[in-house]
Amino acid sequence: MKILIVEDEELAAERLQEMVNTYDPSIEIHGPLDTIKEAVRFLQKNHESIDLILLDIQLADGKSFEIFNQIQFNNPVIFTTAYDEYAIDAFRLNSIDYLLKPISTEDLKKALDKFFNVQKSQTPFISRELIQTILSKRKFKERFLVKAGQRMYFRETPEIDHFFADDKLCYLTDLEGKKFLIDHTLEQLEDLLDPDMFFRVNRSAIVQLQAIREIRQINGNRLQIFTKTGTGDHLIVSRSRVPNFKSWLE
Repeated sequence: MKILIVEDEELAAERLQEMVNTYDPSIEIHGPLDTIKEAVRFLQKNHESIDLILLDIQLADGKSFEIFNQIQFNNPVIFTTAYDEYAIDAFRLNSIDYLLKPISTEDLKKALDKFFNVQKSQTPFISRELIQTILSKRKFKERFLVKAGQRMYFRETPEIDHFFADDKLCYLTDLEGKKFLIDHTLEQLEDLLDPDMFFRVNRSAIVQLQAIREIRQINGNRLQIFTKTGTGDHLIVSRSRVPNFKSWLE
């Protein structure tokens, strides 16, 4: 039994590996892979040897639905994500199951049990037409409701400088440099925001394209972003995300 894990969050990937090993130590785990590019490259050569894929919907370089648009394979899939808006799409794609983060041991056990129960049945091919339908109908969040004292305001996405997480809380900073606490995690924001307009530069921050004023290379291959608000201390592009960030800018 061989399982491929495709997950861009290091802690989530480690947790999945631990839970799979607990479920059955004899299962051979491949990965984790954290990008669409890596997953496509791996599956092009190895998809016939993989029995099941644990696939995060939001990866470092985009939505994992794009993998099905680039290559053809029939492997059963268990989708995972931090936000439940993709549940219907995931099930329509003939997946074995859909797990909402944070994933519990019991959730994964039920999903793996389900896989083994249907393992002998033929897995339908996930069509490119269905993928295109899902990607084309996807609507991204256009504004956020924020609160300052007793007053509430809307901030349209073009008015946002960046989002950042600090001490388990998430904040929105607008183009005026004003900071607002919001009720979303960065993982949820990745699913809500247009990936052409926003990019997660590290574990703690998401930046808006039009807010970028200057980019400097620091400490080898890392990049520091300075936005229109002038707040760039925590907007450092991690080394692993630099190639995807440069592609996003182009």
